[in-house]
Amino acid sequence: MKVWPISALCEGDWTLLRRRLVILNLQRQFEPVQSVAVIGASGDRSRFGNKAVRAFLHKGYTVYPVNPTESEIEGLPAYASILDVPVRPGVVSVYVRPERLRTLLPAIATRGCEELWLNPGTVSDDVLREAEQLGLKPVQLCSILAVGMSPAEL
Repeated sequence: MKVWPISALCEGDWTLLRRRLVILNLQRQFEPVQSVAVIGASGDRSRFGNKAVRAFLHKGYTVYPVNPTESEIEGLPAYASILDVPVRPGVVSVYVRPERLRTLLPAIATRGCEELWLNPGTVSDDVLREAEQLGLKPVQLCSILAVGMSPAEL
């Protein structure tokens, strides 16, 4: 999968952004429904970690919210750690700051995933370098947009 810099997804030519998101969304429509672990999921419906859970559910994903301080998010059991998630998710979508994410990367690599989706505010050069060193496949994007929804809809 093509990795686009987050700046290309958030700034600049909106026509190009829309094309990229349409292509990504079309690719996802032809793939089997998969599972996603949302690290940084939240019970607060105004937070992006919660909006992502709802967007993935709306699009038919099996969702595993990960948050050590929540027991349930949007009616789903929340897991304290990615290592507690009962399956190897196809996607791990992250909504935590880069400093926190760096401490979580080894556990994400241990659990495994097809792609590591890094949402705006989660990326740093150190995160990208360490993720690649651990054999993860980081993709910089907004996961809510990538599944064909807008945060404003949620």
